[in-house]
Amino acid sequence: MTPVAAELPITAIVPMLTAIGNRQWEQFKQLEADFVSQYGVEVWQEVFNFRLKPALDKDSDRWLLIQWCSEGIISVKNVG
Repeated sequence: MTPVAAELPITAIVPMLTAIGNRQWEQFKQLEADFVSQYGVEVWQEVFNFRLKPALDKDSDRWLLIQWCSEGIISVKNVG
């Protein structure tokens, strides 16, 4: 992980977790865009993959996946 991604304060991530928890897709997208504008896409990828996504519970992770894929997937089945 890059030093910038590793040293980011938790306060940079909490609003995104809150938006996901509240199922506020538009708010999450805006926070994501603001983050990328401030830190860059490479840092976003690392923070998302190694800090934000692992913190999600199963339902939130599934909700986020559905939001991202909503235009290309007709339905998502519950497996397991």
